[in-house]
Amino acid sequence: MESQQLLDFAFDKVDDMKAKDIVQLDVRGKSSVTDFLLICTGTSKRHVQSIADHVAKEARHAGETPLGQEGQDVGEWVLVDLGDVVVHVMQDQTRQLYELEKLWS
Repeated sequence: MESQQLLDFAFDKVDDMKAKDIVQLDVRGKSSVTDFLLICTGTSKRHVQSIADHVAKEARHAGETPLGQEGQDVGEWVLVDLGDVVVHVMQDQTRQLYELEKLWS
């Protein structure tokens, strides 16, 4: 998939799982690692884990193998690396603490 298609795909998958406060950030030119960040909030540890698991599973079904997945065991902040798109699923307190939107804007 192209970067924008992958971003739209990931957005749909987190939205499927009722993620809150979904934000898309274009970091082309700011990061050599990825093109887009998708940041969203889950309501609990289990919700965060479920959102991230759903994104990774659906990506595999679509032929996009995730490059990595971190934080699944803790569930406060789970990162799913899809290459051109990195998905950050966070609990509200963790999201407020790290302020990724502020950092990357």
